[in-house]
Amino acid sequence: MRGWMGKFRSLFLFGTLALILSGCGQENLSALRPKGYGADLIFDLMMISIAIMIFVFIIVMAIYAFVLIRYRQKKGDEDVVPKQVEGNKTLEIIWTVIPIILLLVLAVPTVQATFDLADQSTQGDDGVLTVEVTGNQYWWHFNYQGEEVSTSQELYIPVGERVYLDMKATDVIHSFWLPSIAGKMDTNPGENINTMYLEAYEEGVYWGHCTELCGPSHSLMDFRVIAVSPEKFEQFKEDLRNIDPEAEPETSTAQEGQDLFNNNCMSCHAIGNAPMGVGPNLSNFANRERIAGILDPTQENLTDWILNPDEYKPGNKMPAVFEGEQFADLTKEEKRDQAEKIAEYLLQLDHSDVGVDAPTQSEN
Repeated sequence: MRGWMGKFRSLFLFGTLALILSGCGQENLSALRPKGYGADLIFDLMMISIAIMIFVFIIVMAIYAFVLIRYRQKKGDEDVVPKQVEGNKTLEIIWTVIPIILLLVLAVPTVQATFDLADQSTQGDDGVLTVEVTGNQYWWHFNYQGEEVSTSQELYIPVGERVYLDMKATDVIHSFWLPSIAGKMDTNPGENINTMYLEAYEEGVYWGHCTELCGPSHSLMDFRVIAVSPEKFEQFKEDLRNIDPEAEPETSTAQEGQDLFNNNCMSCHAIGNAPMGVGPNLSNFANRERIAGILDPTQENLTDWILNPDEYKPGNKMPAVFEGEQFADLTKEEKRDQAEKIAEYLLQLDHSDVGVDAPTQSEN
């Protein structure tokens, strides 16, 4: 008895914990609030699946209850054997045909949605945007084909228009997942390019994640998709095309930081429409909501990140800048002072504020 009660308690606690944890998550990272065409298709398939499961559960439980009540052993009937129905062709046909029908109900819209989500019939047409998406440990790069615009960690798209994504990876397999607007697609190293499309219904900021385990900082490999009106999208592209990497910052401290950045960081990073480097493009860095996928975008946090990036994002490819031989003569305080100057410079890189005030999905 005690052993049975112990198992019941454990099962109850586990079930309660699972129920509580099922309510955790981010409102702007959910497949249950579709804000795009692909997400709508996937949501409808989920609803059909759930409806079928509920239907089957109700029927099975009804039969189970009927059998328990109708054929329960009664006093005086201990030796009565109920009528046996094995080999009943009618029953066998029923419980064979019904699952086939249910599978067809699910299979037909699933096949239709699969072909719809894989549709590339308009890719390459005039006015149809294609973005090259590259997954890296542990960040994303976006190159807008034919637009002379590149960004990292933030993808801007026009509302109401189909945007194709040609996807690949530079190191290991990653998976691009944007549940609020579309589904997910793997990005593979090598020449293999996978293609999917996004089509957002309304303006907003939507979060995505890598869903393929790709290293110790996999959980920090997020990105944002910012959907804006077509007019704002054109303004965004124009803003980034006109970036002057040599433009002087507002303060003298930031100017010193710019010199330090150009001398020590530009070999990996880029500002403007430069080709993708080892590190992310930082053109619009000041508008990012998080540093390294986890830190608030403050000067102190950014300084800490510059000094010791591996502490916050293990396994990333960014070196601790001030641990090189050229800085061996600097004290710890002097290194932090220089890192603070770079941080102040980076936090002034807001070359386009288009979409900064766009609502998150939870506010829509």
